[in-house]
Amino acid sequence: MSPARDDDEGRHRVVSHLGALLDARGMTLVQLAALTGITVANLSVLKNGRARAIRFSTLTAVCDVLGCQPGDLLQVTPPPD
Repeated sequence: MSPARDDDEGRHRVVSHLGALLDARGMTLVQLAALTGITVANLSVLKNGRARAIRFSTLTAVCDVLGCQPGDLLQVTPPPD
C-alpha cells in the first residue's frame, strides 16, 4: 500500500479539532455556520471526523472566523505500527 493512500477500509489519519476549537470559543456549529456561510451539515461532517476532503475556501472561512491556522484545525496522526 502506498503511504499517500487510504487503507482498504477507507479510513484516513487526519483528525479534526473543530469541536475543541468551538468549545474553547464558546461557539456552536450553528453560530459557525452563520458566520462562515457553510452549512451545519458540512461543518458537522468535519467536526465528527467523517470528512473525506475539505475545500480550501471552507478551510479559509473556518480559520478566519475561529482565528486559527489550518494546523490548529487538522492534524495527521502517526501511521499504525
